[in-house]
Parts: sequence; C-alpha cells; structure tokens
Amino acid sequence: MPRPSLATTGPGARAVDVAIVGAGYTGLWTAYYLKLADPALRIAVVEAEVAGFGASGRNGGWCSALYPVSLARLAREHGRDAAVRQYRAMQDTVAEVGRVIRADGLAADWAAGGTVTLARSQPQLRRAVEEVEQARMFGFGPEDVELLDAGATSRRLAGSSVLGGVYTPHCAAIHPAKLVRSLASRVVELGVALYEQTAVLSIEPGRVRTAHGDLRAELIVRATEGFSARLPGYRRSVAPVYSLMIATEPLPRRIWDELGLSARETFTDFRHLIIYGQRSADDRLLFGGRGAPYHFGSRITPGYDRVPAVFRALRETLGQLLPAAADAPISHSWGGPLGISRDWHPSVGLDRSTGLAWAGGYAGDGVAATNLAGRTLTDLVLGRRTDLTTLPWVGHRSPAWEFEPLRWLGANAGLRAMSWADRAEDRYGRPSRLATVVNRALGR
Repeated sequence: MPRPSLATTGPGARAVDVAIVGAGYTGLWTAYYLKLADPALRIAVVEAEVAGFGASGRNGGWCSALYPVSLARLAREHGRDAAVRQYRAMQDTVAEVGRVIRADGLAADWAAGGTVTLARSQPQLRRAVEEVEQARMFGFGPEDVELLDAGATSRRLAGSSVLGGVYTPHCAAIHPAKLVRSLASRVVELGVALYEQTAVLSIEPGRVRTAHGDLRAELIVRATEGFSARLPGYRRSVAPVYSLMIATEPLPRRIWDELGLSARETFTDFRHLIIYGQRSADDRLLFGGRGAPYHFGSRITPGYDRVPAVFRALRETLGQLLPAAADAPISHSWGGPLGISRDWHPSVGLDRSTGLAWAGGYAGDGVAATNLAGRTLTDLVLGRRTDLTTLPWVGHRSPAWEFEPLRWLGANAGLRAMSWADRAEDRYGRPSRLATVVNRALGR
C-alpha cells in the first residue's frame, strides 16, 4: 500500500529543512545519510508514485563501479588524478552499499560476484584488450580488471563463440526493488517524512509545488532522473531512454552447471547496443538491454514500458548468447526510462544562491552512483569540504539536449546505428567506424 500523501499533513509539516523530490535511490540515500549525520534535520521526501517506482525498482540489478565517462575523457577534462579518484570512489561505493545492507539488515539478495564481459568476435576482443590497457595506464591492476582467455571466460559463463573476456570484481548482483523498498522503510524509521502519491508540479527556490499544496524548504534536492523531463525548466536536462528486461522461470541445476555464474556474476558482452544480465537469488536468468525507441518530446507513459518487438529481440539474443537457456520459459517482462545527459556526464551539485541541489544523469549506471551521490549531497548540504565534494562530477553542468525534432531524430538514429554496427561487425569481422562516429556525435 502507498504511504500517505502530502495531502494528509497539517501546515506544520509543510515546512522542513531539506525537501527531496523523488523516492528512488538518489533521494533515499541522500535522506539516509543526512539523517544519520544530523538527526535534528527536518527532512521530507515527496514521490509521485511509490518509493522505487522508477529506474531504482526496475533496473538490471548491477551495483557496479561502472561510470559512463571513460578514464581518458575524464583525464582530458579534469586531469589524471581527478579521473582516477572518480573511478576509485565508484569502486569504494560498491563496498559501501554492501556494508549498509549488512549493517542495517536491508533486503537486497546481495551477491558480490563481480562482472564478466564476453568478447565474442575479433572486434569485441580488440575492445576487451583496449579496456584493460587503458585501465593499466591509469594504475588499475589485475585486482581491479583482468583480461581473460576463452577458457577462463567460459568457466565463469559458458556463452557462445567466446574468444576471451574481461572480469572485474567491483560489482554485486542485487534485487533492485527489494533494496529500494527496504531502504525506504529504513529511512522512515530514522524519522524522515516520506510522502507517496504526491506529484510535483514544479521546483522553485524555497518551495516544491505539488498536487496537494506546497512544501517549503531551505534546501531542495531534485532526484528525479529520467522523470526530470516532466518538470518545468528541465525538459531538455536529460533524455528519458527506455531499457527493457525479461526474466526466465527458475532454471534447473543442470542448466546452471552448464552455464556457470556460480558466484552470481553479472554479465554482458562488448557489443555496441548494451545488454546486461544476472543470475537471480532464485536461479532465474534476468536479461535486458536497450533497443526501445526514444519518444518525441521526452514523453514518458506506462505504455512505453512494454514493447513486444524488443522483448522478442531480447529473447532471441539471450538464446544466441546462452544456447543452454534458449528454451527457458519467460515468466516476466518489464521496462522503464533512465536518464542520459547530453554529454553523458552524471553530476551532483548544490547551488547555494538558490538552495537547489541535484544529482542524476547516470545513463543506466546508477545503482552504486546514487549512493555516492547521496553521500556527496550530504557533505554539500552540511557545508563540509571532503574528498567526495572535490570529485570531478561535482558541480558539472551538462549542456541541454537539442530542441525537437532534432532530439528525436538524433537519439533514434544513434540507436539504429549501434544496432547496424553490431550486425556489420558480426558479418564482416572488423570494427565498425559507424559506432565511433555516433559516439562522438552524442558526446560520449
């Protein structure tokens, strides 16, 4: 059942120290760390639906150190040391999420098995080698990322046509909905007010306007990720891009003995059009990927969560990638929007002149990044200068996305180009220049 809305509160509850818009991971982690740091703070979280309704409750369940901006690009923009600190902070955050889950008894089906990325063609193998070489150039050793031969890769996951792969231990598989709902309950226990079924109409300095009246606060945190496009003034801040998933029925032991993932490693491969998967705690194969179109005007509706053609493509891709699971019955399918900034940079910040703070633009890598954002926002709100507040993503301002129809044309052309590039590489066995061109045009 949803928690009460703001409509149920009296005038006294409508003025707080910190108001947080959005009860996903970003908003909840921010409330969690703020309340622990200063129990006297009056904190309220408002959510249009229920806690975890968005990407936080529907994602692929990777709590990973992945960051959507490469080390090389971060180094060009902020310097080598800053780039390394950002990546190390992400690695530390994976461990921090696990620590909180254990310390607070949160439900999450946590399994710190790392990630295996398959290389299934010569172009993919080349990208695997380049990834590890770049990591070594920045001081990341085999304990952080390791190049695997075909045999070592297949022992982790017996995919088809495996030529090699990459393994990193900096990832845990989780059940995202369990974690976000458990975290919401913990935040309420700490004394944070959480108002669900409270749609926000606008955010202004000192005031959150909602369908049930205004909430006033000295500081306001916008934690709306892909749904930011619904707010006045933020339509072009991020592009809501849909990612969809399928889940099999629990697979028998003999299938898992053939497939692997004995440590519940998360998995993907080096294709351009992103795919991702994991073995759930109840032995299902969870598999997802991009491929759904971007919708004109950054529109978000429940009908876009389900695209039969994409579900069929995911089923076919899963069978090609893992033939042992090709006939596994599908029990669930779902989807939802994530947020991508124009330059693919996630960011976190606080403008003291307006009292408005924000975090987001995780580009699908947000499960761990939201925790780092929550801890960083806590330091910013409390006026503390720490290692977190000097990371390169703090205060970053991404350019706005283009006006329509350019946004729609560019986003969907890029999606099609990535798919074409993958098919061309499979057919001709050489890297696609098309993917490089598209990545540059999108600012990746």
